[in-house]
Order: sequence, then C-alpha cells, then structure tokens
Amino acid sequence: MTSYCVLHWGSSFARPACHSSPRKTLLCRGCLNFRSATASAVVPAKCPTAATKARRCCACVQAIAGAAPAPPAVEQLTLQPIKRIEGHVRLPGSKSLSNRVLLLAALAEGTTTINNLLDSQDVQYMIEALGVLGVKLEQDRPARKLVVHGCSGRFTSKGAELFLGNAGTAMRPLTAAVAVAGRGKFVLDGSARMRERPIQDLIEGLQQLDVQVKCSSTGCPPVELQAEGLRPGQVTLRGDVSSQYLTGMLMAAPLAEGSGAIDVHIQGELVSKPYVDMTIRLMERFGVQVERVDGLQHLRIPVGQRYLSPGEAFVEGDASSASYFLAGATITGGTVTVEGCGSQSLQGDVRFAEVMGLMGANVEWSPYSIKITGPPRGQLKAIDHDCNDIPDAAMTLAVAALFAEGSTAIRNVYNWRVKETERMVAIVTELQRMGVKVEEGRDFCIIHPPSGGPHTAAIDTYDDHRMAMAFALTACAGIPITINDPGCTRKTFPEYFSVLESVSIH
Repeated sequence: MTSYCVLHWGSSFARPACHSSPRKTLLCRGCLNFRSATASAVVPAKCPTAATKARRCCACVQAIAGAAPAPPAVEQLTLQPIKRIEGHVRLPGSKSLSNRVLLLAALAEGTTTINNLLDSQDVQYMIEALGVLGVKLEQDRPARKLVVHGCSGRFTSKGAELFLGNAGTAMRPLTAAVAVAGRGKFVLDGSARMRERPIQDLIEGLQQLDVQVKCSSTGCPPVELQAEGLRPGQVTLRGDVSSQYLTGMLMAAPLAEGSGAIDVHIQGELVSKPYVDMTIRLMERFGVQVERVDGLQHLRIPVGQRYLSPGEAFVEGDASSASYFLAGATITGGTVTVEGCGSQSLQGDVRFAEVMGLMGANVEWSPYSIKITGPPRGQLKAIDHDCNDIPDAAMTLAVAALFAEGSTAIRNVYNWRVKETERMVAIVTELQRMGVKVEEGRDFCIIHPPSGGPHTAAIDTYDDHRMAMAFALTACAGIPITINDPGCTRKTFPEYFSVLESVSIH
C-alpha cells in the first residue's frame, strides 16, 4: 500500500467538499492530486519534506529521491518570446453551451440541427454518452454540425454505464437527466480526477425527490442510481461549490411527472451565476418555463412540461477561450478582434473584456464580436477584483497580472479548488516557479510581479486545458516558455496553439 504523510496537509488549506469524510485527505504539492490515507495506512515517522512544508505525497518524495522510477516523459512545446498579439480570431464553440444544447436537444421532442458545435474531448464524452442512452445522432465533425433526434423525455436504454472522463458539464447534468428520463440501473463514472470532484450536493438534492442514487464515500463519482423518474417537491442545494448542481436539477425538473412544481432553494452564495442564467435562457428556447421566485436563490419549475426542438441551434464562440486573446492584446499593446461572442452573448465570461478595460484596455463591443486594444507596454494597471462570476477567465487574469504596475488581487474564487485540477495551488505553484511572489488564501490570491519580470520555466499543466492556455501568455514577457503536455487543450480548444501563433508577432 502506498502511504502518504499527513503532515503535508497545510493548516491554512481548505478541505474540498468532496473530502469531508472522516478519511484523512491531503494534497500532494508534487503531483497536485488528492490522496486518501485510511487509518490502517503506514505513515512514515519522519517525512523528508516536512520541514519545508512542501506538501508532497510520499510517492512523489520517493520518486524525487530516486526510490521510484521517474514518470514517463511528457510532450513539451516551447513558445518563443511574443512581442505583440494582434489580429482576428474566430472562436470555437462554447463548451458550456455545446453540452447544454446537446442534452436539451436529446431530451426534446423533434429533431435539432446544432451548428458550430465544439469538437473537443468533453463534448465527445457527452455525445458518446447520449448514444449509449439510445439517442440517435448524426455527426459531421469537419462541419462542426450534429443532428439530434430527440427522445421526447425518455431515454430508450434500460440501464447503462457511462464514462465521462473529466467533463463536469457532462457528469452533473447527465446525473439528473438520467434520473428523470432513464428507467433502470445506471452508473456514471469518469477519470481519476473526476473521482475527486464533488457531486454529493446534487446527489442529496435528488434524494430529496426520492431518487435512489448514491456516490462514493468521498462525495465524488462514481454515481449509481436506479432511475424511476422525479416527483414534485422541495429541494435545497448548496450554491457555494459549483453551479452545475443547480444546472443539472433545473434541466431535469420540467420532465418530472405529476402535478405542481419542483421548488429549488439555494443555500448560501451561488457561485458562477451567469452559467445558471445561461441554462435558464436555453431551457426557455426549448419551450419550458422557469419561475424566479427570489432571483436565483429560489426557482420554481412546473412539472409535466416538454422540451420542444427549436429546429436549429447555433453555439456561440467560447467566451472563456476569448479571454486569452483579449488578454494577449491588452498586455502587449496590440489590437485583437474575437468573433463569436459579444454584447448579445449568453456567456458570463464575456465580462472578462470589462476587466481588461479596468486594467487600461480600450474595448469596443458588437453583438457577436469584441475588439480590444491594449495600452502601451508598461502602462497596465493592477486591480483588486471579485471574480466569482468568471472563475475560468480569472485564470487568464492571474497571468495578465504579471504585466501590471503593482499587485493584483483575484478574489472569491474558492471553486478553483474543485475544478479540472486544484487550480489555486496549480496557479500559485507555476507562478512561483517563474519567480513571482504570490499570496494564497482560501478563496483568493494576490500576485506581486517581480521587478525584473518573470523568468523562463517549464510550466506543468496538470492535465488542465486552461493552465496550458493561460500560461502560454507568459511568453509575452519576452522570454521563451515551455508548456508541458500541451495536448491537454483537446478538452476545449485543440487548435489553441496554432491559433495563438497566427496572431503572434515575434
């Protein structure tokens, strides 16, 4: 049995919700994976890194000491120094919109043609799962087009096992959708990291509606459920970990049987509110009603409704992906136009353009595009900003902060800790690797740019697409930068590095 040193769990670290069980849980600074140690695990009397509080699991410590074989070499991409980012970018489809539209079209009556569908790993997991559930799909990947023949609210599969990788936008909504539209026994599972991402709050919400469902003892997938539909009733969900719990419940609720409604009450502060707004607006486009009794804190969904296909659906360009090019122009004094999202966007991450405006950029809005021109180099303003509504784009701000005059604070982003990797730790670790001083709190970080600028480094990405894409912008500091495992961008933007190169002036 591999053992892990409990000394490495820092007292200032907030334990993720998925690890609230009595089992000892710790975070390895070396591999940034959560590790669990049972009471019977052999814990070394003295850990070789305890004095430095490096928080490495013993497996990593042994590897560093040469007691274990070195990990296999990873692919690397070295980016040459970028002088300016300038040009026009047509954005790939939004991941969040793609998977929501896919699921709604699958649950609807009628046939829906989806255009500009994102061709990425997470979306393919959703497509494959819907196929297993019996939904008829016709995909034209080169054209980014998919025809979905809706199941009219009832999957034909009488039980199935679904593998969803690390796709949270598939795992959470599909769990609720299978509960209402499936009949039989279902298991939803994913990658090792997915098994560390919390889902307990959604499970408890479904149990409040008498669904026979459970997850692992850590509060994370795999999920097992006996699907027999939903009934009307009252549900209380925590809102401070992930908005995807609420999104999943909302999308399933209209198909519940009986009379009356499902009332969803949010306990605590709801994070990522724009994503919930996006879900509701999409549901309305598919013909169902959601009543806002008290904003997003209390929502009422009449049961017995039907999703009706709108015939065609167009997926907006991904606003989170736009952030890299908007920031690139801002920090280099260039001009970039991103096409695919703008003032009429459903996505909250378009607000990142406003954040760049606060730092000194000139922003011009059109309904479906954004044009941004950065200030002259050396004139970027530091900011202190609440990023609770734009957690994905806030990662890009962490890199833009390196180019500002003064210290930048990014606040209210606790849910970084339960994303594709433990993003707070990943960001802090890689910035420090470049010689940057960073203050880390439970839900914030403060970035102090070094006077001589960051120094070159090989950046670990932790199988997190946004780590790779955001840290690529550090090449704008006039240094070459190496990205480890650049292929992790396949999750949302497989062509990212070629698109970045097309607008880079060296």
